[in-house]
Amino acid sequence: MISKKKIKALGLSSGGLDSILSALLLQRQGIEVEWISFKTPFFSPDSAIRASKQTGIPLLIKDITDIYMEMLKAPPAGYGKNMNPCMDCHAMMFNQAGLIMRESGYDFIFSGEVAGQRPMSQTKNSMNYVENHSGFKGAILRPLSAKILPQTMMEQTGLVNREALGSISGRSRKIQMEMAKEFGVTDFPPPAGGCLLTDKNFSRRLKDLMEVQKSYGKRDLYLLKHGRHLRFDEKIKIVVGKSQGDNNQIVNMYRPDRDILIRHAFLAGPMVLIPGGSQNREIETLSRAGAICAGYTKTNPGDRAEIVVRSHEEEHHMIVYALAPESSQTLMI
Repeated sequence: MISKKKIKALGLSSGGLDSILSALLLQRQGIEVEWISFKTPFFSPDSAIRASKQTGIPLLIKDITDIYMEMLKAPPAGYGKNMNPCMDCHAMMFNQAGLIMRESGYDFIFSGEVAGQRPMSQTKNSMNYVENHSGFKGAILRPLSAKILPQTMMEQTGLVNREALGSISGRSRKIQMEMAKEFGVTDFPPPAGGCLLTDKNFSRRLKDLMEVQKSYGKRDLYLLKHGRHLRFDEKIKIVVGKSQGDNNQIVNMYRPDRDILIRHAFLAGPMVLIPGGSQNREIETLSRAGAICAGYTKTNPGDRAEIVVRSHEEEHHMIVYALAPESSQTLMI
């Protein structure tokens, strides 16, 4: 007797409820499902990791920062309200998943997308755009909305039972919540996008990095999430911690051979990072950054303050005069 070949599918997972349900729908048909989640400084695989642990569905994580940044410079379909290139982002993810599908012997790729749920990236037109630009047209299945979308090759050839798939559309979550109860899914994140590129303030910082500073590395992209960012000129900006969490992150990202780290010598206050500042140790720059640092402590504006400047694992002290935070608002990115 010839055994029937096991059908395998690779799904894009955000870790949200839709991703979980799309995989469970296919699993219920006896299809072997696995997930892939992508990592950049703008979105994290953390929710997908949690979903994988909860469901037992294997998860592959891939960092796509380098190719993502190339796309982000000029996305063919343009940006959304901020720096979010949603359609080209999805096309790239399907492309990367498709390459792995081809290399590893999966039969098709799928996602938890729901037709009409998101106004830019999940309309039928945008779904068509994504598939046409993914490089894997015909190999993409959206299980939650399959019955209201054109029939795919996987359904036509019997790899997938179309009648056992969903017909969800629109922004209501009622059907998904009912399915969650049916499948016993209780732990999932809220349906917010989770992409920092949709955030106005983060997008402004990223645009400054790309268009004003121009030269940057992956660490600089991660730094955009933390603290206040103030630009002195096209080469020099500072990152000022807003909380103890920010301070910890700034210290962790500090590179002694490249950066300058500033703090008040005695008072609690922010860590101030000058990325790449070790190449520019001008007293004026250090004094200005130190004055801003002191201004965010209990030092009164205009009063003397002693700061500690650290670089190349060496420290020295400077006297500055505290600058009131509102005085540097024009430098804020």
